[in-house]
Amino acid sequence: MKAHNKISQSNLTPETALEVLREGNERFVNNLRINRNLLQQVNQTKEGQWPFAAVVSCMDSRTSAELIFDQGLGDIFSIRLAGAVISDNVLGSLEYACKVAGSKIIVVLGHTHCGAIKGACDNVEMGNLTGLLGKIRPAIFQEKTIRENRTSRNEAFVEAVTHIHTERSVQAIMEQSVILAEMIDKGEVGIIGAMYDVETGVVTFHEHTRRIGQPLEVTEAKA
Repeated sequence: MKAHNKISQSNLTPETALEVLREGNERFVNNLRINRNLLQQVNQTKEGQWPFAAVVSCMDSRTSAELIFDQGLGDIFSIRLAGAVISDNVLGSLEYACKVAGSKIIVVLGHTHCGAIKGACDNVEMGNLTGLLGKIRPAIFQEKTIRENRTSRNEAFVEAVTHIHTERSVQAIMEQSVILAEMIDKGEVGIIGAMYDVETGVVTFHEHTRRIGQPLEVTEAKA
């Protein structure tokens, strides 16, 4: 299978780009991955790249976007850092991906059993990690449904915080980047949150955070 080129990228809409990711994850889960000649794709992309999607995900070794969405070289901009937190550097990378390189869809991908989320739940402080985990803590304060055992030992609490943190990250991208907000409002780019299950390989998209085609309301994020 060939890597995406300028023509195939431009022919995609945010909706069809999302569908490509859905279908890719379904292949991954069912062990039906497309047989790609990666060396050939190296040759195809040596003069340039036209990724159709930009995925912000955790640095967790189990969450490689290219693998779990069954994509090849040159198909995805993968922005990875602990907890998939949003920073100026992430926003700048996304602006480049969409405004300059033409990506059609942004996915903010959280995952189950996330060590960064657990660390934030336990108030871990360690060097530069302290500041990073501080960007996750507003999601902990926003989580009001679980009142006991609000620590990493409670899987339900960790998962609830992960969902909220992902939703807040989607909101932050639209609030903190004028460039991306305008592209999303015009329907040039879509954005959606998602959760990857490290036990099953399944990606579940957060439809209530979806801004693709006809805009839907995004859950209000409050500290």
